[in-house]
Amino acid sequence: MIRVLLVDDQPLIRSGFRALLDLEDDIEVVAEAADGSEGLALAREHLPDIALIDIQMPVVDGIEATRRIAADPALAGVHVVILTNYGLDEYVFNALRAGAAGFLVKDIVPEDLLHAVRVAARGDALLAPSITRKLINRYVTQPLPTDTGMELKELTSREREAVALVAQGLSNHQIADRMVISPLTAKTHINRAMAKLQARDRAQLVVLAYESGLVAPRNS
Repeated sequence: MIRVLLVDDQPLIRSGFRALLDLEDDIEVVAEAADGSEGLALAREHLPDIALIDIQMPVVDGIEATRRIAADPALAGVHVVILTNYGLDEYVFNALRAGAAGFLVKDIVPEDLLHAVRVAARGDALLAPSITRKLINRYVTQPLPTDTGMELKELTSREREAVALVAQGLSNHQIADRMVISPLTAKTHINRAMAKLQARDRAQLVVLAYESGLVAPRNS
């Protein structure tokens, strides 16, 4: 059973999402919150698999709530999915940097919402290659930090190659084709790199790849 926490200051949004999710045999909404502070408390109480969090809320917004969840070892199993009205804007970008596994636009069709919840519950990032490229394009306009504290030397050459390809927006199958390996091996390289770099998910791995200088921004 996939346990979901809904965090949104609009009751209508919460009730609509709950009605849809509760119809599924493998999904259960365990709690609802109207702001990030309440959502964080409920996350600690219920330990959901997925936290669907609105990005703009009173008291504690979605970015700060995501950051606090990502920083809490007791909530390591909680995958944050950001809800937004506007797509990949500056708020979403900052939420991904804070540790969100991906994002959904609130006008998503029901089938895509259900698919997204199941994908996030598996630990996969909700970033299609096209969205990853948008993330990269937005990120290359930001100044690169001089020191991220990441131990890149711990990565093998194949892991570094795989991470670089992830940061270019390639899927696991595309990475496998490029590296001439199986998709399972590609996924293994990526998962090991994530563990070594302490990246929560693929979305954060992309950001870390650029912050570390492993991949150089391209002007395009």
